[in-house]
Amino acid sequence: MSLWSGFTLYVSKDAYALVPNRSEPGRQAEKLVIDRQANALKLEPVVLNEEPPKHDKQFIVHGVLGIISLHTSDFLVVITNRKRVAHILGSTIYLATDFRMLPIQSSANPSLLSHPIEKRLIALVKESLYSGPLYFSYEMDLTSSMQRQVQNAGKEGSVPLWKRADERFFWNRHLQERMIQHTLAHPAEDLSGFIMPVMFGFLQVKLATIQGRSFVLGLIARRSRHRAGTRYFSRGINEDGDVSNFNETEQFVLLDPPSLQQPHDVEDVEGAIRLSFVQTRGSVPVYWAQVNNLRYKPDLLIPDDPRCAASFAKHMQAQVAAYGKNYLVNLVDQKGYEKPVKEAFERAVQVLDHPLVHYTYFDFHNECKGMKFERVSKLIQHLQEQGLSSSDSFSLDTTGAPRLRMQTSVVRTNCMDCLDRTNVVQSMVARWVLNDQLRSVGILPPGDAAENHASFQHLFRNMWADHADVISKAYSGTGALKTDFTRTGRRTSEGVLQDGLNSLTRYTKNNFFDGQRQDAYDLITGAWDPQTQAPYVDSRAWTVQLMPWVLYLSALFVLASLCLPAGDPERPYRIETGAVPVFVMVWIALAIFALVYMWQHGLLYVGWPTLNRPEKLMFYTGPGYFSSLRGRRGTPSDPRVWAQAQQAAKKRE
Repeated sequence: MSLWSGFTLYVSKDAYALVPNRSEPGRQAEKLVIDRQANALKLEPVVLNEEPPKHDKQFIVHGVLGIISLHTSDFLVVITNRKRVAHILGSTIYLATDFRMLPIQSSANPSLLSHPIEKRLIALVKESLYSGPLYFSYEMDLTSSMQRQVQNAGKEGSVPLWKRADERFFWNRHLQERMIQHTLAHPAEDLSGFIMPVMFGFLQVKLATIQGRSFVLGLIARRSRHRAGTRYFSRGINEDGDVSNFNETEQFVLLDPPSLQQPHDVEDVEGAIRLSFVQTRGSVPVYWAQVNNLRYKPDLLIPDDPRCAASFAKHMQAQVAAYGKNYLVNLVDQKGYEKPVKEAFERAVQVLDHPLVHYTYFDFHNECKGMKFERVSKLIQHLQEQGLSSSDSFSLDTTGAPRLRMQTSVVRTNCMDCLDRTNVVQSMVARWVLNDQLRSVGILPPGDAAENHASFQHLFRNMWADHADVISKAYSGTGALKTDFTRTGRRTSEGVLQDGLNSLTRYTKNNFFDGQRQDAYDLITGAWDPQTQAPYVDSRAWTVQLMPWVLYLSALFVLASLCLPAGDPERPYRIETGAVPVFVMVWIALAIFALVYMWQHGLLYVGWPTLNRPEKLMFYTGPGYFSSLRGRRGTPSDPRVWAQAQQAAKKRE
């Protein structure tokens, strides 16, 4: 069953009615009615030329994201505006640009919706919807790579899109849960025409030309909904084997035989020949965390968790099942702060000892010192020695008898954030494979390379830099670092300055604002349930809550004092001797006191998530590795409190 490609939504006090805008030959048009009194779903046939349902207002809807339960009401979430971004292989792809949330319960009056908790939850849902690039198509399964689409090709006529979708990248799966369960429980009322999978990620499609031969180059990144989160509030692995910041990146090429007319636009390419190459990235798949404390580098924690081996095994089994042979590329530093993460990863690999899992360590910062990123070729050479081939990619040629080749392995890359270093390595591995693909179809002659063609190289670099920025913004809150090299092939002073600004912005967002972004991810993906759980209520001591106000007021009064007019009109803003300097010194002293206090208690001033508050990690005192315990005065993980507790325990023994 195919998706309906748009609706008119009729709104009344008793019901919402979603009526398809277009009928299809041989298919009975049906409308989805949501009874607001009973909070029930039902499917009704659309009778030709019938009057529209009774309504107070109506508007056009381009897709149903689903239904989400909040504190006082369930909400219907719909897409009300879209942008056409591509048309490939006969399918149009859109970016969702505007949304509406409609309370289902008719009793959900303005006073209920303005309840502080409900108001905040609504704001979090909207923040999640508007901050993430959400792509959808009525015809194509965007959650699946070209290879998976070919594997599912026989199901297209009989299996609805939501059943074919890769559940990892079905971003709105939680929102669609109620409609899916209704469909499974009531086969006669199949809502599949309304259940539209949406992909969170990146998509860019361009027409490229090399030596007079034009083809489509595309890049797509799919972000996993499992363990979705922000940079310092989502690290490592969970019990189900899901890792943070997991993304699947697919680079693809579409072209037609030279005998066909030269295309002038992406839509002119039919895609008789299809090539693609998939890579993945994801957080180091062991239990680890970075505990924010207002320092630039948070405290690194690697707990001794007995679940680690089983969780890592689950993760790798899932990766092998999805992609075949896995080449794990670890880019974290082998010295200093990051070294324990590297060692924990290597211990997990040794314990697993899987024949289809190959581990490679590459000291990126040491090998590529001085921005010599071309040395990534050493890594590629090592991967080749392990068995990776540039020809191990997907291809489908339908110009004659269909010729199909499947990708049987994947390169899984990580650094600490799986952002900046990972971006550089992935782009160079992708270019290495692309050269082989373009030679195989005759676009490049033997011995030639895509990087030798300036216009194509410019397009390729900018596409990968845009891809890096989108993945980075979703996780860290800013664009990626080092993208000036990705775009131009060299380091620029502007790029260095931009990286400095991005690093400062990351520090600010990661310490003070990412808690709210993490809450938004947890709410939209179903990691937190408003019906059974309550948000964290600030229970910090009054002195802790007071200190920021002391700092703000101190700064305000000092600034005000500097601007006070003096008696001498020739020096109207100079502070004279007397009471004013004493006044200023008092407030400066208070400001210093507040700053020192907040620095010592930094853990308590971080903007932590309030839905799934990670108190076990914040105050962890069990066995494991700690880089340091800073900014924890007065907390259960204060080194002094911890030491006293251990001494008391020994005395009791």
